[in-house]
Amino acid sequence: MNQPELEALAADAYVYGYPLVAGLTTIDRFVHGGLGVLPATPFNRFAHATRLAGPDDDFVSVNNDVLYSVAQLDLSEGPQLLHVPDTAGAYHVLQFVDAWTDNFAYLGSRATGSAARTWLIVPPGWHGTPADPDRVIAAPTTVATVVGRLACAGPDDLPRVSALQDGLLLEPLEPGGVAAGLPAPDPDVPERLAFFERLRVWMAAYPPAAADRDYQQRFAPLGLLDPGPSPYRAAAPDWTLTLATGLAAGRERVEDATRTPEDHPPGEWRTALHLVDHNTAFLGPGTLDDPEWRIPDRRAAYLSRAAAARAGLWGCHAYEALHAATTDDADGRPLDGTHPYTLRFPPDGLPPAEEFWSLTVYGLPDHRLVANPAARHSIGSRTPGLVRDPDGGLTLHLRHEPPTAPSEAANWLPTPAGPFRPVIRLYRPGPAALAGTYRLPPLHRA
Repeated sequence: MNQPELEALAADAYVYGYPLVAGLTTIDRFVHGGLGVLPATPFNRFAHATRLAGPDDDFVSVNNDVLYSVAQLDLSEGPQLLHVPDTAGAYHVLQFVDAWTDNFAYLGSRATGSAARTWLIVPPGWHGTPADPDRVIAAPTTVATVVGRLACAGPDDLPRVSALQDGLLLEPLEPGGVAAGLPAPDPDVPERLAFFERLRVWMAAYPPAAADRDYQQRFAPLGLLDPGPSPYRAAAPDWTLTLATGLAAGRERVEDATRTPEDHPPGEWRTALHLVDHNTAFLGPGTLDDPEWRIPDRRAAYLSRAAAARAGLWGCHAYEALHAATTDDADGRPLDGTHPYTLRFPPDGLPPAEEFWSLTVYGLPDHRLVANPAARHSIGSRTPGLVRDPDGGLTLHLRHEPPTAPSEAANWLPTPAGPFRPVIRLYRPGPAALAGTYRLPPLHRA
């Protein structure tokens, strides 16, 4: 294989393997150092957020509507029993994500209801006899992530949600097992090739779906299928340059897939209805096993999976929660906190959500929440005291300085002093949102 062919193959390998490497790197960070509002927590234990996310949290586009409860599973210890408390009808979801970032199960309000239940989570190839076959979640990989989101209306609601978190528990089916943890890549591999070393080791530890295995065999000339000692530890300079060049090309391909199209209509809110529809092989409880929610072209699915991992790791399907974002106003001008904006929903045009909806503002370029005197980072259907327009519509005011009129102050969402990006979230979006027939109104510079 000549150099251009190897570079192209390395670029394909980056797109294919980026979700695995990004996800497992984050899991390793989570277990040993914590993540944002979540403390460092061993495998097979839940880490619970005790406060809503704020400006000090560095997770990209972090959610300010829910309290997170996250567990990293290592089923090499054996099957795990998951106890879910009765949430008394309050919105919650437990999303299960495998090592390749495929969402393979959901528990919660939409999927299984709010009653207390106990589930059995089993590793690949498990042949035991469950006590209740209808309460089994089969993980595609021995390492997986459970992302719990429990709706929290604000600081006053924290005690209620905290009590629910206390009832969210994992315990081994058979005590005495030991979690193996993530296999360690060779630490002596140069940083330029560290991505390929992580991919090589973790691909072997966590095999992909059967539909992907033939495609994965293509990467043998890159050393990604080599067992034993790392081929990258003392790689020849020309081979190193070829792999690094291909890696850079693959990274650019993923970045391009996450950029806003330049020819979009002014002020358009962009949704990614089918960005995470790359899982077609492992559809467990709570997933929708329907052609509408599958990307049939595997090559397209690899790029979509990488873009999803890059733009919002562990994002859920749109049928669970739909996100929409924009970066410009109705006249196509970039949004900037040096100007005030209004967002008006007509009386019959509020976001169609069966649970609730919210609007959150993030600063650019880091996509983080920004401190403001009101300590308000989101506004929406659960915000108390919103003032309706005379015709029954709703006008939100996005601006850096607080409005002087009381009605506008009640509907105020603070923005940073510079560029920003608003995100609207619909929890359990209605049919019009999922069909694409509902259109969010653009922001207007006031």
